[in-house]
Amino acid sequence: MQGKGPGTLASKAQVQVMMEINEIEVDSYELQHKVYAKKVRGKFRNLRWAAAGLLLLIYFIVPWLKVDGRHPILFDVPGRKFYVLGSVYWPQDVFYLALLLIVLVGVLFIFTAVAGRLWCGYACPQSVFTDIFISVERFFEGSASKRQKLDDGSWGAVKIEKKAAKHIVWLAMSFAISFTFVAYFVPAELLLERVMTATLTWSNIFWLLFFTVSVYTFCALWRELICLVPCPYGRFQSALIDADTLVIGYDAKRGEPRGHKSREGDNKGSGDCIDCSLCVQVCPTGIDIRNGLQCECIGCALCIDACNAVMCKTGRSKGLIRYSSMRALSGGVTKVVRPRVIAYTVCIVLLFGFFAYKLYSRTPLEMQILRDRSALYIKGADGSITNVYTLRVTNMDIDDHKYKVSAAGLDDSLKVRLAMGENPITVKSGEVYEGLVVLRAGREIERKINRLNFIVQSVDDKALRAVRDASFVMP
Repeated sequence: MQGKGPGTLASKAQVQVMMEINEIEVDSYELQHKVYAKKVRGKFRNLRWAAAGLLLLIYFIVPWLKVDGRHPILFDVPGRKFYVLGSVYWPQDVFYLALLLIVLVGVLFIFTAVAGRLWCGYACPQSVFTDIFISVERFFEGSASKRQKLDDGSWGAVKIEKKAAKHIVWLAMSFAISFTFVAYFVPAELLLERVMTATLTWSNIFWLLFFTVSVYTFCALWRELICLVPCPYGRFQSALIDADTLVIGYDAKRGEPRGHKSREGDNKGSGDCIDCSLCVQVCPTGIDIRNGLQCECIGCALCIDACNAVMCKTGRSKGLIRYSSMRALSGGVTKVVRPRVIAYTVCIVLLFGFFAYKLYSRTPLEMQILRDRSALYIKGADGSITNVYTLRVTNMDIDDHKYKVSAAGLDDSLKVRLAMGENPITVKSGEVYEGLVVLRAGREIERKINRLNFIVQSVDDKALRAVRDASFVMP
């Protein structure tokens, strides 16, 4: 590919060539091949540790936090209540969950279109946990070459000791991660008490074992295979990215042809790449980024740290491998604002606005009013007309409330009176009040069916108000 001057736009053909994978040069990934990633230091390695530390801190601390005696996040499945940041949601609120998932999918689309697989490299739980498990393995078994030598060697006392210690720590870590995850569904202090006193329910035992085995298998044993085989993100990202998406790329114009080069500047005909293969040795998925954009790349940037270190040692400028776009790597200028990004952004803004509106207008109060089916009306000896209704009030708020029940909409001259056992009524959080409501009109009118509204109003919170339409039947 012929190079172009900076600031000029690359042709679509050039960009396409840069984005394609050379099928001949790239070997298919062998499932039986274990990756022994070499340890690397650098800016992006430190950034990954910082991101992992922050995410792990949030993950492990949130289940133990309490605000006003309540957990900020708790999914009470048996009680069919989900506590989220001071609000409680019920199964009938599944609409909000569906809407939230749609918004998150939209965010994923625009994030991938702009930033590629940064999520995979810095925030994906699989990547974060796997990184920690590999660090433990490195602690017990040593560097990549030592780990490979240990695996290839025969079994002996030293190998058994190292492997046993590593797997014991792995299992302990898997249980800690599993315990924390289950603590989002069972209060953490209650779950800990059950573990310490051996009073776990069968459900607790099942889910603790299930997630412990899952974490141990996915993050300790299968590792990068999860990213390469079952995870669909790397596959469908090809439909979301374009030539202007931020990816990790190798500057072939600067690096080719490859050749061993020293600080003295010999091999003048070769490019900046000295073919040291360190970018391959540090890659957690074992790919060669120099072969072009590949779905196996998780965007962790460890190859950038390795390459930059080599460039510094050989007196060359950094950035032979860098975060860039395929258009920029082929000599063009990256277009940050483009139709795809604009379309995704507009959709996300509209969806999020609708979600925020529905969430803001949500009233944690549900009311049902049902007519008595045994009699449409009751006519009294004094000429009064009585209708009987069944009232159900569900308090979906996190606090207990008192509610005043009233009726409106009928002619004032009818002198309608509402009779209940108690009014206002007290309904505790999460409970349902059910009782009879009697409406009595002082006289009969010609209109047989009259519309009216039943109103349930919280005494201590004016924002909690529900109105339902009903009918008052005359003879």
